[in-house]
Amino acid sequence: MNKFQSFFDNVRSNRVFESIVILVIVSSAVMVGINSYDLDPRLLSIIFVFDFGITLFFLVELTVRFLGEPNKREFFKSGWNIFDTMIVSISLIPIDESELVFLGRLIRIFRVLRMISIIPELRLLVNSLLRALPQLGYVALLMFIIFYIYAAIGNSLFQEIDPTLWGNIAISLLTLFRVMTFEDWTDVMYATQAVYWWSWVYYLSFIFLTAFAFLNMIIGIVVKVLEEEHRAEEAAAKESEFGGPEPTLYEIKQQLDDLRDLLNKKTVS
Repeated sequence: MNKFQSFFDNVRSNRVFESIVILVIVSSAVMVGINSYDLDPRLLSIIFVFDFGITLFFLVELTVRFLGEPNKREFFKSGWNIFDTMIVSISLIPIDESELVFLGRLIRIFRVLRMISIIPELRLLVNSLLRALPQLGYVALLMFIIFYIYAAIGNSLFQEIDPTLWGNIAISLLTLFRVMTFEDWTDVMYATQAVYWWSWVYYLSFIFLTAFAFLNMIIGIVVKVLEEEHRAEEAAAKESEFGGPEPTLYEIKQQLDDLRDLLNKKTVS
């Protein structure tokens, strides 16, 4: 590693530099919120200059990270680096046409997501959620099956009682989502209990299956994947520290035996 690259590598890994980047990202988020108000034109011009300065800072920060990378090809193998490059590149394009104003605002909103690519802990959380998606998909499929069965039952039993809540299968699904999120679900239950006193069994069993059982399953899957990501990060850190994978107990024993044989040979000689 030459001095030029070493300098940029030290800058990008510097805590002060990272703190400044986070501060600028927060400032960018504040700018998005300020633009939602009716402001004086003079203040808007100041905000425009300030926003342009933030975009230039992001360009400099991305350049520092790229120049500090030992292997430049490895830089674009990271999805987060590609995301940052796209956001910064699109932000540099002048958007003056009214049809593209929405795109410009959208890009400014997405700049807040760069906080995830800067903070390792947030990256770990997002990566864990992405890795858990395949397993969560099966849980979501099973939950939809339960929803559909209960919606069909509710439509058959309660349609005449309250058509606005149980008129068809789609409305019944929305009603059950309301029950699962505890949004005035007791009002829905009391209306059907006036006709079917035992309908509380229908609601309580549905809440137990969806709000409690499935929610705990989702939390368990995410926590499991998060622990695996933590172990992978620790293994990668140890590998980089020792310059290779961590030796196993068998390999350590073999090395000790070789060292003992070498000492015995020296003693004999």
